[in-house]
Amino acid sequence: MTDFQVEVYQNEYLPQGAAEVNAIVTVTSSGSDAVAAPVNTTSAAEVIIIDTSGSMHHPPTKLAAAKRATCAAIDTLRDGVNFAVVAGTDIAELVYPPKLGMRPATSLSREEAKRAVNALRADGGTAMGEWLLLAKELFATQSNTLRHAILLTDGQNVHERPKKLERILANVNGLFVCDCRGVGTDWEVKELRKISDTLLGTVDIVAEPDDLEADFRAMTTAAMGKEVADVALRLWTPQGATVKFVKQVEPSLTDLTDRRVESAPRSGDYPTGAWGSESRDYHVCIQVAPANIGDKMLAARVSLVAPGGDVLGKGQVIAVWTDDTALSTKINPEVAHYTGQAELAAAIEEGLEAQRVGQVETATAKLGRAVALAHESGHEDTAKLLSKVVDVVDPVRGTIRLKREVAAVDAMTLESRSQVTKRVGRKSGPGEGEN
Repeated sequence: MTDFQVEVYQNEYLPQGAAEVNAIVTVTSSGSDAVAAPVNTTSAAEVIIIDTSGSMHHPPTKLAAAKRATCAAIDTLRDGVNFAVVAGTDIAELVYPPKLGMRPATSLSREEAKRAVNALRADGGTAMGEWLLLAKELFATQSNTLRHAILLTDGQNVHERPKKLERILANVNGLFVCDCRGVGTDWEVKELRKISDTLLGTVDIVAEPDDLEADFRAMTTAAMGKEVADVALRLWTPQGATVKFVKQVEPSLTDLTDRRVESAPRSGDYPTGAWGSESRDYHVCIQVAPANIGDKMLAARVSLVAPGGDVLGKGQVIAVWTDDTALSTKINPEVAHYTGQAELAAAIEEGLEAQRVGQVETATAKLGRAVALAHESGHEDTAKLLSKVVDVVDPVRGTIRLKREVAAVDAMTLESRSQVTKRVGRKSGPGEGEN
């Protein structure tokens, strides 16, 4: 059984005339012990999508590593989990099972699938939308609630127009979670991020093909640890108040604002995907009508809701207007931290883009700001990635020099991981808004 806890961190005090309420909502799920009480395997389904376009043969070790990684993922599946394998080129082909559908993981089905995977050859182009459509068809043959896919590519989506991919993503949105991986440096980070963001998954670079096996095992293990699917963050706001934005801010940045589905008058649901034993943070911003000094209002009611409508946890976002500047000017550390993390991600993305097109001054300013923010927030991992792209003169002030030559793998690793955030260190409990 999975238990959920919702905590709200905020400074509820607003100065006169203020109309914006910010809060960090921390959701923590404590699932059953994975060894003592494994997830009901009949509720889980996995589709592994492996790029077999012609470029995967250059060098041949790339496809060989992808095959080993796929076989490792198959071995990591729990007994009874339904699975299928797809080969992706400019079309999508079912590798296993032989006919449309999925097979429960057993010693026999695993061996059959691995034989089919090891027989794959590299040829053809790349059309990722087609791969996702086949995954949708496969999941549709099952009644599983926990639906997870892995998508691996080494190239760009050159055999499919961007608008077609967008239409397909809208078609498959909400039907399964997809983690995306790019091997090597010839793929496009923004393309895979569009897929992973839409399908509430992750994106990362695997620079060396030999590292694919460990990465596939880790992704499959994480998927096998999920216990509750299709959980939504529900926000109710009173008359006159509106939701300005909802963003997942930890463990990575994902804007959920446009994903709202109306659930009741003045209530909307935002998708959060599947949950195991984990904790995530969400930044909620509510626009309210300014009130008089001393007034207090419930700016939002936050609920975590299961597909059947059961409330898994709840909290409140409060607004209190005051003329005490000591109260109203105090910035909540959680809100400040994640605002900085969002600025850090934007600075990296804008700086790398400026560097790509030769805008030296803009690149220097943006990446310098990123260095200062990474240092200020204690985000050592990002600071190390930045140091491979720029020469850091003063991390506190963000003084840098652009490197004359930057390895493609270093720039792509920084871009791929720019949305990964670091949780703020908390010395005190949640604010008054906790419930």
